[in-house]
Amino acid sequence: MENKSSNVVWHCATVTRERREKLHNHKSAILWFTGLSGAGKSTLAHALEEHLHQRGCSTYVFDGDNVRHGLCGDLGFSEDDRVENIRRIGEMAKLFCDAGILALTAFISPFRADRRKVRDLAGGDFIEVFCDCSLDVCESRDVKGLYKKARDGEIPNFTGISSPYETPESPELTLNTGEQPLEECVQQITAYLESRGILLV
Repeated sequence: MENKSSNVVWHCATVTRERREKLHNHKSAILWFTGLSGAGKSTLAHALEEHLHQRGCSTYVFDGDNVRHGLCGDLGFSEDDRVENIRRIGEMAKLFCDAGILALTAFISPFRADRRKVRDLAGGDFIEVFCDCSLDVCESRDVKGLYKKARDGEIPNFTGISSPYETPESPELTLNTGEQPLEECVQQITAYLESRGILLV
């Protein structure tokens, strides 16, 4: 899926990322939320987006299910398809970053190698946020019943049950989403973004 045409040339726009960031009054970045299913990635990403929106920031959340409705609707959940899913999201998030937007992504993205590829692609714009939550807590939050189906053998390659989750080795942020209140997690990320100069204090 990565066969590139030799006739494709990157077009440099006259409206630069720096000009877009100045218009938005903040710098852009990719906040990559990773963790088990049920760890609170989407909940936290959307809560953070609401908080940032109220501060006047330009944001967009790439949610796993939403992306698979369109951009990645042709992909299944085999290892190869999951790798391609993350690759596409990384490329899309990079474009949003170039647009001066804070791109928030909420994907299990269980493999370190895939997350490393996105980090390499995005460079210093990549902020890995590890939603650290025990499997027991994740299962207790499972309103879709996915963990039960996985344990019953109905869902193959399910992260945390029949497929591994590789814990980030050096994420920019580790949040105990199993115990920390949601608002506290939002404030922790906000403080980090301010410390990096991505958000104005």
